[in-house]
Amino acid sequence: MHSSRHANRFASRFPRASGGGYKAARRGALGFAAVLAIALAGCASVPHPAESTSNAATSVTAQTSRAYHGRFAVQYVDQNGQPRNAYGNFDWRENGDTVTLQLLNPFGQTLAIVTSSPAAATLELPNRQPLTADNVSTLMQNALGFALPVEGLRYWLQPSVAPTSHAQTEKDAGQDSRLKQIRQDGWTIDYLSYADAPAIGVKRVNLSREEPPLDIKLVLDQ
Repeated sequence: MHSSRHANRFASRFPRASGGGYKAARRGALGFAAVLAIALAGCASVPHPAESTSNAATSVTAQTSRAYHGRFAVQYVDQNGQPRNAYGNFDWRENGDTVTLQLLNPFGQTLAIVTSSPAAATLELPNRQPLTADNVSTLMQNALGFALPVEGLRYWLQPSVAPTSHAQTEKDAGQDSRLKQIRQDGWTIDYLSYADAPAIGVKRVNLSREEPPLDIKLVLDQ
């Protein structure tokens, strides 16, 4: 049951838009949100040769906050077996062990907000009551039928391997200190470019998996 206070708070996070062009985009808002959830969905862990990940774990826990902003493009197959494309913007924020992922359409309007912490996870969609679960995997599985690999992305966006499972890595031949590829948990993560100095970090990264087939292209703004 919606209270007036909840409605006012939620309305401030999902502002109204004007104009005929956006009305059409707004009708596809939920579809875009589901698409990105599908695109980032994890799959069953696939064993790989072991790799030391203690340094990666330390690098994540040592920082208390981190933020990424950028654009995404997704190629996926819908429930009818038809190939589809989706694109938009994202805003990823970490504060300690809490991750907040805001999904936006190309017009900059919020499609969904996913918040994950060790205690609970929350999914907010426009004009709907927030959904909660013990963790983000349970929440996404129950709400959309797919699990969002938030913990994996926390490491892959750095870039580094996640310490929770085995992974295979390939270094950049031109600069051995940089990763070129990670293969972990059924995903192949290809790092296409890094930011130019004085900025640091990944600039472009592609993620893909074979079953079900998903391809994600991310561009991170510095």
